[in-house]
Amino acid sequence: MSPALRPLATALRPLALAASLTILIGPIASAEARPPARPPAARAARAAAGLPLPAPVLARLRAIMAAEMRKAGPSAGALVVDLPTGRELFAARPDAPRAPASVEKLYTTAAALARFGPDTRLRTTVAGLGSPDDRGTWHGDLFLKGGGDPTFGSRAAPDAQSTATDLAAALFAATGISRVDGGVIGDASVFDDLPGDPATNFLPDPDLGGRLSGLAFDRGRIGGLTSPAAFAASQLAAAIRAAGVKVTGRSIPGVTPPGARVLAGVASPPLATLVAMTDLPSDNFFAETLLKDLGARFGTAGSTPAGAAVVRAWLAGLGITPQIVDGSGLSRADQTTPRQVVGLLRALRPTGPLAAVGASLLAALPVAGRTGTLVHRMRRTPAAGRCLAKTGTLVGVSALAGVCDGRFAFAFLMNAITDAKAHALQDRMTTTLAAAG
Repeated sequence: MSPALRPLATALRPLALAASLTILIGPIASAEARPPARPPAARAARAAAGLPLPAPVLARLRAIMAAEMRKAGPSAGALVVDLPTGRELFAARPDAPRAPASVEKLYTTAAALARFGPDTRLRTTVAGLGSPDDRGTWHGDLFLKGGGDPTFGSRAAPDAQSTATDLAAALFAATGISRVDGGVIGDASVFDDLPGDPATNFLPDPDLGGRLSGLAFDRGRIGGLTSPAAFAASQLAAAIRAAGVKVTGRSIPGVTPPGARVLAGVASPPLATLVAMTDLPSDNFFAETLLKDLGARFGTAGSTPAGAAVVRAWLAGLGITPQIVDGSGLSRADQTTPRQVVGLLRALRPTGPLAAVGASLLAALPVAGRTGTLVHRMRRTPAAGRCLAKTGTLVGVSALAGVCDGRFAFAFLMNAITDAKAHALQDRMTTTLAAAG
């Protein structure tokens, strides 16, 4: 995620789940759109009835799409489908695999919503062996066990939702301790100890904006210590001391022993909010953390490969088989086709069995001309406020995939192209869709 977008993600957290396609701001007229877009009620009625586009409108749409795709070159592909009917409205090399960049996050976040459920919260807990004595002294170490929550951190951190201060307060309320004769041990064992992603051979990746960890505090800071787990433990110890409770031992990484009981905990926001915090600003750290969460809960390990296997298996159940190696799309080894991306969007349509997952995913996507990574794109066009889409950007790779008016599902995957050129083509194509609705 671009640092410039982090404040946007923070500001929009409370609103992310309230957004839906039915309450978005209506279109603003554009001189380039001919004929003018229909009123919202007329568009909704036509979509609900599954009525085909008038022949002149469809012909114009196809002509504009074909012209823009010719400019994109042979390393680009596109597909547009009418969601209610499944009719293919436009296709250009729809079955050729391309690097999707951050459009990959659609796969990760949809699988996370489906497997965890939108209301699931990830917990960070404190455990210990024994109990306080009659003077309130805890004899022994406390174990801070991570649950793969990417929002655990300090109150000052833009992404933080659950904090060490909150956890210390919960600990005091539950146990009444007034002294800890021991240290705080940071347990990140829910994940492997690899801080990066496949794009960097699992070494720290600056494009993540932090180090991956099952116990990440402020996006995996280490603060001069040995690991994110050690730093997180030190921050809980500091929060305990700030409340006037002495902690005599060190803050180091380790593993919670068998038999330790949970004393207190804090929870992440609901999974649906985490998905919004991932997709709206296109946050790579959140996406890779959610992938490891999937592996830890539903796969063989809290690792990137295990999480990718969970996503692939879920998609295969929908008949979709992209090549997935990470959660964010940073790796160029990720490969998918426009047909596969649109296949996911069709599977999540409002009339299908995964409608609830689809509603949460659409509510998390940037809105053209309004929010997230599309806030500055397609303003003052028929697409503004009406098209929801996931962007994707790497050097030489640009992608856009989403839904317009709840009716048209589209995927534009462009490789071997500059961002500026790709954005102009994608925006023109999306605006044409919105005008045709």
